[in-house]
Amino acid sequence: MGMDITRNEAAAPTGRAMRLAAFSRVATGRLDDAAAEIGRIFCPHDLVPLHGAGDFYARHNCASYDGISINYVAYGGAVSIDPGCLERFFLLQLPLGGVARIRTAAREIATAPGVAASLLSPTLSTRMVWEGDCAQLILLVERRLVEQRAAALAGRAVQPVEFEPAVDLTGAAGQALQAEMAHLADLAEHLGPGGDLPPLAAANLRETLLDALLNGQSHGLSAAIEVFAGRADNLPAALRRARDYLDANATEPLDLADLADAAGTGIRALQLGFRRHFGTSISEMLLDVRLAHLHARLRRAPADARVTDLAFELGFTHLSRMASAYRAKFGETPSATLRRMS
Repeated sequence: MGMDITRNEAAAPTGRAMRLAAFSRVATGRLDDAAAEIGRIFCPHDLVPLHGAGDFYARHNCASYDGISINYVAYGGAVSIDPGCLERFFLLQLPLGGVARIRTAAREIATAPGVAASLLSPTLSTRMVWEGDCAQLILLVERRLVEQRAAALAGRAVQPVEFEPAVDLTGAAGQALQAEMAHLADLAEHLGPGGDLPPLAAANLRETLLDALLNGQSHGLSAAIEVFAGRADNLPAALRRARDYLDANATEPLDLADLADAAGTGIRALQLGFRRHFGTSISEMLLDVRLAHLHARLRRAPADARVTDLAFELGFTHLSRMASAYRAKFGETPSATLRRMS
């Protein structure tokens, strides 16, 4: 049974000002253009105006930060959206105006500003109707980030995660997610399209959002996470110190003894803690940190910079492996990033 939302609640004033205006990706009144362009950013989908195309328009603004993006999407009039299974990502859709009705698997929910949001899982087929000139602030999180963190928190192998699609915005957990999304949008608007989010700030942001999702919203591994949390050692302060140390010493060879000393714990406890809380090994975390540093340097580098020089400065010695890992993380080669930003 879906959430009941009255007409008055749906029409409650929530501030319809457009977000992320400097990050415009799509602004059109043409249906085919909207479906094609927004489909390239998210995923291919069927888009159909429900009451004729006279009131139709589409706008999509998007700020992307290493595995997550914050988006403003608005449609004029009423539209039906059928993306099927999202496959590659989770979507948390926070309504700013209008009403959205979502059917996913056997559940049907309705969302409205200040009342309810929707959380779409990549393995569940979804169909939506947006009405009343609906506008939403949308958080996209790559599937691998959520599933790897969930597996680490639950002490299990990586597996699909499926969330309860309704997010109660009147409760503490929903309000916390809403606040984090607003913070990310504010940060993006402050940095602007050319601004880089520092690697450590990006890591902190991802951690906060993942924790809010996996510990605040109901999903298939919620019970397993609660059980595992009760018997696993908890080293948050040590892990924060270790991650900070890796970020500050990204250009240096990894010395586990020095890292453990900086964290204030033993090597074995640190290794278990990384698996438990981050779902990754220490060396994999260092690779991720170095790739983030490389990405940031490439975005700031002059046109005559050499990828190999920047890579060597960060401790990469196997350039082919680095390039493969970089492409998997950022969806393009290091040289493509350099060309695009120069």
